[in-house]
Amino acid sequence: MVSESGKQTNQLLENACCFLRKCIFSVLSVGPIPSHIAFIMDGNRRYAKKQTLEEGDGHRAGFSALMNMLKYCYELGVNYITVYAFSIENFKRRPEEVGSLMHLMQEKIEEMIKEQSIVNHYGIRVYFQGNLKLLSDPVRSAAERAMAVTAGNSNATLSICVAYTSTDEIVHAVEQSCEEKWKEISEKNRNSARNDITEHLNGNDKIENLIGSRDIDRHMYMAVVPDPDIIIRTSGETRLSNFLLWQSAKCLLYSPTALWPEIGFRHLVWAVLDFQRNYSYLKGKEKET
Repeated sequence: MVSESGKQTNQLLENACCFLRKCIFSVLSVGPIPSHIAFIMDGNRRYAKKQTLEEGDGHRAGFSALMNMLKYCYELGVNYITVYAFSIENFKRRPEEVGSLMHLMQEKIEEMIKEQSIVNHYGIRVYFQGNLKLLSDPVRSAAERAMAVTAGNSNATLSICVAYTSTDEIVHAVEQSCEEKWKEISEKNRNSARNDITEHLNGNDKIENLIGSRDIDRHMYMAVVPDPDIIIRTSGETRLSNFLLWQSAKCLLYSPTALWPEIGFRHLVWAVLDFQRNYSYLKGKEKET
């Protein structure tokens, strides 16, 4: 049990840290602030081994790190946060490990949407992006509840990528684009006696241009948010690991050596400073394209 004086001391420390963050963020806000930061949360299991913890405790520590980072991003004015929580490839792990992670995920989703949670305190809308039908029924139901409960929040957006890989997202988008175009062509056929689809194309249409990148963009899981400005991957790794490949052509990659549960305020500050140093270059690249 924490004594009353201990609680007061903790509150004073929290208030002092909050004031310090506001001061630093006010300085950073003189320059451009990224609209969208994405995180590859790498290192939960290694953190558990490093600290001689149970494997699941590493993921619990990772969830706490996520909530802290969500708070820092909101205070800085970042409108969109995306996290890579569970890859489709992760289903290849030991069945007991996958089952444990699914149970933990359900627990944390339900914790995240409680009235007193950071998500509701800051008015953050939550999306779960990926091939959600691969999730267990309880986890999928919890994810759907979280999206429904937070649908009215509009201050910021948290996208949680689960049962996700970028290749799966691209395949999904192409399939949806093909279905949409096929319906359009079929509708034309209903209004004509001809059966040859190519006869319905006007002189400016080409079969190879029926589906364009904009069509695919619209059907991406991540179409509800803009492309990321920064991708932060912990553990010092520089691989994207099949994450946001379509959306990351013009974003910065920042790779601190800290494991995900160790990520803190200073790492976010350094990532934003790096973004500001490269801002003119990045905008120049956008104009070129």
